[in-house]
Amino acid sequence: MTNPSVEELAPDFDERVVVETAQQGDREALTALYEFYFPRVFRYTVARLGNNEDAEDVTNEIFLKIIDNIGGFSWRGLPFGAWVFRIARNEIVSFVRRQKHRGGNVQLVDTIEDDAPDFTGNIEMASTLQVVREAAEQLPEAQRQVIALRFGAGLTVKETASVLGKSENNVKVLQHKAVARLQKMVKDE
Repeated sequence: MTNPSVEELAPDFDERVVVETAQQGDREALTALYEFYFPRVFRYTVARLGNNEDAEDVTNEIFLKIIDNIGGFSWRGLPFGAWVFRIARNEIVSFVRRQKHRGGNVQLVDTIEDDAPDFTGNIEMASTLQVVREAAEQLPEAQRQVIALRFGAGLTVKETASVLGKSENNVKVLQHKAVARLQKMVKDE
């Protein structure tokens, strides 16, 4: 299963035109970028932080940074989304560091809870997610990053590679190893 491209998600959304218009200060273009990227960035942030309240705060900070720095973005062969998720990744890391410095107990989480209502399976789902979350904490950082970007944020292999500064093959290998390791750890539970 491949993730849909920007064109498949929003066929009327010409990213280059919208970004360039936003760089000129057009509020409607900034709003379009926000509306397009917010759900994906928020899912990624929740997946990494495991807490909706913190994720909302951090996602707002991410979009403030995007707005403040969009003028410095230039097309260098990478999609705009890779730039957005690099900012998101850096802001999440900064948030965790600030919280640890303040004595908080924030840890990055690398699993995603499904918010779809399934009242009969809530307890089973919570138990399963806890097992997966504990298993994911044992993965190496590079594998956790790939899992969060691929499955948390829904990025493609190419986008994930751009965000992490790795080759697409490296991302595929990390993802394969992480999934295989998670399956083995969860199976052993």
